[in-house]
Amino acid sequence: MNLRLNFAAAALAASAICGQAFAAVPAADAAPMPTLAPMVKRVSPSVVNIATRGTIKEQPGRNPLLDDPFFRRFFDVPQDSKPRERQFQSAGSGVIVDAKNGYIITNHHVVENASEITITLLDNRTFSAKVIGSDEGADVAVLQAKQPNLTAMPLGDSAKLEVGDYVVAIGNPFGLQHTVTAGIVSALGRSGINPESNGYEDFIQTDASINPGNSGGALVNLRGELVGVNSAILSRTGGNIGIGFAIPVNMVRSVMDQLIKYGQVKRGVLGVQLYSVNADIAKEFGLTETTGALVAGVAQGSAAERAGIKTGDIITSLNGVTMKSSGELRNAIGMLHVGDKVDLGLLREGKPRKVTALIAERSEEHSEVESPSPADIHRGLDGADLADAPDGSGVVVNKVQEASAAAQAGIRANDVIVGVGRTPVSNMKSFSEAVKGASVLVLKIHRGSDTFLLPVR
Repeated sequence: MNLRLNFAAAALAASAICGQAFAAVPAADAAPMPTLAPMVKRVSPSVVNIATRGTIKEQPGRNPLLDDPFFRRFFDVPQDSKPRERQFQSAGSGVIVDAKNGYIITNHHVVENASEITITLLDNRTFSAKVIGSDEGADVAVLQAKQPNLTAMPLGDSAKLEVGDYVVAIGNPFGLQHTVTAGIVSALGRSGINPESNGYEDFIQTDASINPGNSGGALVNLRGELVGVNSAILSRTGGNIGIGFAIPVNMVRSVMDQLIKYGQVKRGVLGVQLYSVNADIAKEFGLTETTGALVAGVAQGSAAERAGIKTGDIITSLNGVTMKSSGELRNAIGMLHVGDKVDLGLLREGKPRKVTALIAERSEEHSEVESPSPADIHRGLDGADLADAPDGSGVVVNKVQEASAAAQAGIRANDVIVGVGRTPVSNMKSFSEAVKGASVLVLKIHRGSDTFLLPVR
């Protein structure tokens, strides 16, 4: 009997000890679990669903392959001359950035051709919106819908982003409203994502899941600030594979300000033709680094000509910011306003110089042209009939065979080659000596009243 009582007492004591052990782990004393929930709750009301309806024109009996840019580019398929109209509806995302005025930013392609735009908030309120302005080049649009009790998302500074920073994407992929995904900044300054586009690309790359319907949604840092507008994905299937792209908020802010003020973006230009400096060009010009933009041509009467920029200069910086490529320089200039003064750092004959340019208004004659990479140009001068220029000023191109290597390189009849890289040429003999052993030829050419550089492989 005593044995049983002693066992019972021991069991009760053990139970009490265990109870105390379990009770000794109160949630208040434990370290809090890491979570993004507070930040997401704070910013989610600023992200909206955008539903659009509209009409587009298409050819009757149109083969779906004709909508494929690759197919359209390489196959000359005749189209019916009588297009027909087709109704469409689509969905995307947007971000409220000004609660008082009801401004919402999204992608241009989300609202393109839309005649009816419906906004749905997190609290399921629904109302219509109108387009204040839309810019295809930057793929940014500004909508307006004045409503009470809107919540705006604060804008961050995308220039402070670094690869490895944590980011959160919020949008409406596949119609699933207010989906939140997380990841990091995978890369910065991505361009050339859409080869059919002549847009201004300076994308943030992220592995936060972005899918169809996320377009126009928010890319947010851990402080709950907007750092990008989700725009595109790289995928063969149309679904997320961990490579998504967002437009930096600094670019969005610049475009948005002009769209609100003017209804369009009034981009300025320098009036130059540009090539990115690669290893071949760096070697030809005696450079130690493969950064910058080679000025291959200067338009007459342009801002560049007035500033004293010359063919053969290599632009290395804009307002103190290093320019790594022609695309980066083109983007930076494209975000400036007409009349802005810019300080340009450049190399001329290997020596650093600085010039100040006054950004001019865009025109067809003075538009910036980011030339194709020399790596995409066929090597050689085969197909060009060359001879000494009658006045001893260089090598004249008498004719160019159609579809030849020279024709594909951009050489034209009546061109006068006056230099190879930094070496001037006056005749066929000096030209032949200048091109010996060169892996790439950077030809200085007179064409009419213009002088420009043409890399030829």
